[in-house]
Amino acid sequence: MTAALAVRYTEYGGPAVLTLDAVELPEPGPGEVRVEVRAAGVNPFDCKARRGLYAHDGAPAEPVRVGLECSGVVDALGPDVEGWAVGDAVFGLAPGSAATHVVVPAAGMVAKPGGLTFVQAAALPVACETAYRVVRLLDVQAGDVVLVHAAAGAVGLVASQLALARGARVIGTAGAANHDFLASLGVEPVLYGDGLAARVHAIAPDGVDAVADASGRDVLPVSIELAGGPERVVTIADGSASQYGVRASWSADLPLPQVFETVLPLVEQGTVRMPIAATFPLEQVAAAQELSETGHLRGKIVLTAGPPD
Repeated sequence: MTAALAVRYTEYGGPAVLTLDAVELPEPGPGEVRVEVRAAGVNPFDCKARRGLYAHDGAPAEPVRVGLECSGVVDALGPDVEGWAVGDAVFGLAPGSAATHVVVPAAGMVAKPGGLTFVQAAALPVACETAYRVVRLLDVQAGDVVLVHAAAGAVGLVASQLALARGARVIGTAGAANHDFLASLGVEPVLYGDGLAARVHAIAPDGVDAVADASGRDVLPVSIELAGGPERVVTIADGSASQYGVRASWSADLPLPQVFETVLPLVEQGTVRMPIAATFPLEQVAAAQELSETGHLRGKIVLTAGPPD
């Protein structure tokens, strides 16, 4: 059988445990398509899983593949697939997508617009789905004042822009290097860390109506203080949420195509922008994850595979 390549690891640890291995070319089953990957997003989850943060004990029982999202070209159809053809450009959620080929449910794919490069499209699925979910859970309305923690990261950026598109006022925490960029989007930047409540009160004396926590850096107490309670605070990054009565949202609750019915037009209009922090070829995945673990990035790191855009 023709070989494909996939990023995998057989033990937990730092980026050095990652290898790019020859694997069997996967064949799509009923309702599935095979995608020739052109680009794959890098997410904090990839690094945490590789370090064993979600493991119970010991080494993985078998090699673990890396990646959650990709863009590419459909190159094989499984039985009972409708609506897609070989050669279609697509993007979507795709476990194991740091590879040359990946098999995914056809119903979860989204057609890539011609105006987006494969790199740009691969940066969207996880961040846009997560941000859209959080903004819905917070029920952001026109006139609300929304605080977004880690506003320069991938999820924070999209959440901020979606809230702005709903007519909200957005205050975003970020390092000083990202303040001008956030301001250019319409976000009011504030420095994270000690004294945050005072800095937010200085520009929003009555506090905020809702808080989206994409940082997970012990910001729930100050978030509750600023929002006047936990009811409109949602975190995607802090496992201690239940201690504070805060909602934590860990997984998708709508099919991705349904999310992008709303989000993709905003991307195409330029209302929602996703900066690309860096790109790396697939064989440099260790360097990509090492950069990801430094944090404080603006936007998304993307791996590239196959022909360039």
